[in-house]
Amino acid sequence: MGDQTARRRWMGILARIPGAELEAALDRLNNRPRYDLLRGPEIGLAMVRGRAGGDGQRFNLGEMTLTRCSLRLAEGGIVGHGYVTGRDRHRAELAAFCDALMQAPDFHDRLETALIAPAERAQREAKARVEADVATSKVDFFTMVRGDSA
Repeated sequence: MGDQTARRRWMGILARIPGAELEAALDRLNNRPRYDLLRGPEIGLAMVRGRAGGDGQRFNLGEMTLTRCSLRLAEGGIVGHGYVTGRDRHRAELAAFCDALMQAPDFHDRLETALIAPAERAQREAKARVEADVATSKVDFFTMVRGDSA
C-alpha cells in the first residue's frame, strides 16, 4: 500500500472515530510528543455532491458542517491534518494529532494496533449491519408482477 493510500485510509478512519475514543487511545501513549498548531480548529462548510443512481451525473446535494485542524509535531516537524464532520474543534485537533503520529515511525505501529485497526473493523461491521438492515426493505421493481386487470 503506497504512503498516500495508507494515509488516506487512516485519515478516513480517524474522521469517523468519536472524540472520546481518540482521547482514550492518546492517553495510553507514553512519551507523547508536543505539537504546535499551524491552523487551529476551524469550523466551515463543505459542499456534498451526489450522483444520480449512484454512478450517473453529479449534482450538488447540499452543504455540511466540517471542522479542520493542522498541526506540527515539535520534534521532527511532521505535519498532521484532521477533518471531521460537525463542529467538534477538540475532535478535529485530536484527529490531526493522530495523523501526525501515524506518520512518525515511533508511534505508527502502536496507533495502528491500538486505534486504527480496531476502529476500521468496528466501522466495517457497523456498515455491514446497516446494509443488511436496508437490504431487508429493498424492493426489486423489475420482478414485481403488474396488477393490471384485463
